[in-house]
Amino acid sequence: MAAAHRTLIARNTESFSFIYQETIDRFENVRFFDPETEVPTLEDIDLLYLPGGYPEKHLVALVKNEVCRKAIKAYAERGGRIVAECGGMMYLCEKIVTDDGEYPMCGVLPYTITARKADRKLSLGYRKFELEGKEYRGHEFHYTQFIGEKPQSVTQVYNAKGEPVDTPVFKYKNVLASYTHLYQI
Repeated sequence: MAAAHRTLIARNTESFSFIYQETIDRFENVRFFDPETEVPTLEDIDLLYLPGGYPEKHLVALVKNEVCRKAIKAYAERGGRIVAECGGMMYLCEKIVTDDGEYPMCGVLPYTITARKADRKLSLGYRKFELEGKEYRGHEFHYTQFIGEKPQSVTQVYNAKGEPVDTPVFKYKNVLASYTHLYQI
C-alpha cells in the first residue's frame, strides 16, 4: 500500500490566507504552518503549498523569521516540490519593495516585487495555461508588480476569452509559481 501524500500548507490570517477549501480537500494528509512564526519540518512532505494572501502587509514578521525563509529555499534547491500562488510566489522572490524599504524574502526566484503605492496596478481576470501536458485554470487578482521588465514565462497564459496575457508562470526545479490562483493543483 502506498504511503499517503503529505502536504504542508502555509497559512496565516493574512499573509497566506487565500486558499480554497476544495484545494485543501484534494490533499490526503495536510499540516499547516505559519511562516511568520514557525519553522516548518520539510523533510517528510511531498508538497509545500504557498497560497496567495498579503505578505506585503506583514513583511517585518516574515523577514524576522529568517530560519523559515532559509529552510524553504534549501527545500527548493534540493528538489522539493512547491506550488506558490500570488502572495506565495512573492514570498519565494528575492525581495519585496514597499514605500518603507526593501525586505528580503526566500530568494528561490530571482525577482523583485514592488508593493509601492506609486507602482500599484490592478491585474484581474480568469487565467488558463498548459504546462507539461497538464491544463491549469485559475484567476489573478493583485496590485503588486515585478520591478523592471516582466520576467519570461515558461508557458503562455490566456484569459477567459482565450487571448494571451502577460502573466508569467515560473518553473524552477520542482517549483511552480505564478500570480495565478489555481483551482486545481
